[in-house]
Amino acid sequence: MSFSTDIKQEIANASLEKHCQRAQLSALILLTSSLTISQGNMGIIVRSESPTTCKRAMFLLKTLFDVDTSLKVMRKTNLKKNNVYTIEIEKDGRKILEELGLFSQRGLESHPGYEVLMRNCCAASYLAGAFLAYGSCNDPHNPNYHLEISLQEIEDANFIVKLISRFDMQAKIVKRRNNYVVYLKKADYVSNFLALIGAHDAMMRFEDERIARDLKNSVSRIDNCEIANVEKSIRAGQKQVEDIETIRMAGKLEKLPEKLRNVAEIRLTLPEASLVELCKAYQKKYGETISKSGMKHRLNKIGSYAESMEEQ
Repeated sequence: MSFSTDIKQEIANASLEKHCQRAQLSALILLTSSLTISQGNMGIIVRSESPTTCKRAMFLLKTLFDVDTSLKVMRKTNLKKNNVYTIEIEKDGRKILEELGLFSQRGLESHPGYEVLMRNCCAASYLAGAFLAYGSCNDPHNPNYHLEISLQEIEDANFIVKLISRFDMQAKIVKRRNNYVVYLKKADYVSNFLALIGAHDAMMRFEDERIARDLKNSVSRIDNCEIANVEKSIRAGQKQVEDIETIRMAGKLEKLPEKLRNVAEIRLTLPEASLVELCKAYQKKYGETISKSGMKHRLNKIGSYAESMEEQ
């Protein structure tokens, strides 16, 4: 199963209070259903390619309204040939819509009213319902963090963005073909959204993969930095050995000040050693403590002597 399917199953299995169930069903009905009018009765038809989404919608309808429903399964004729699950409610449609805040004296509403979503827990449940309807999320193994909800109407997309912003997350909208896609890209936003909609196991899986990837990247950066430092130290050592040999070939190595001669001798003995290693070797041989900056200063002076000899 895909990561998105796992998220939807976790949402569908969550236990909610009645008011949160109402908010979640409101999203499912608003985003996945159409209305029918027959003999004065208003009916509702819910369609989804996800059996999990359809099962959750049926559960909420039965729990909240105890209505008679019929389920049909059809296979698409396109290349994917996915199943389409259809729930039909032949009557009591208007009552259901009114209870869900989707129908008022003005007629059909573009989104549920304040009384349905005034609690933060209900707003979170509405977002969970929207994800159940048309949400998807990249697998945690994918370093391109991305969670989205694809919607047919711009009003629905704007409303989802507004709800998400209530929880200090910034979602964006992009138009893709005939749909409006609300998406989150930042890893923190994706993780927080999964926790918000009740997909805690999915959030933990996402965080485990994210932490493992970040740790691996950090170790890789440290390793690369250490390798670069070693290579730099080796190149510097080779140049310093060449400078000392230049002075020696000119017959002037013995004429250097004693402290510089001692440093030159240590460097010739340890051509690939780091400054720290040179300092330790110098102290051990000559009984004199020398700092890294002191060692570097003396090596630079040797380099200056060699440079002046090459110019002459």
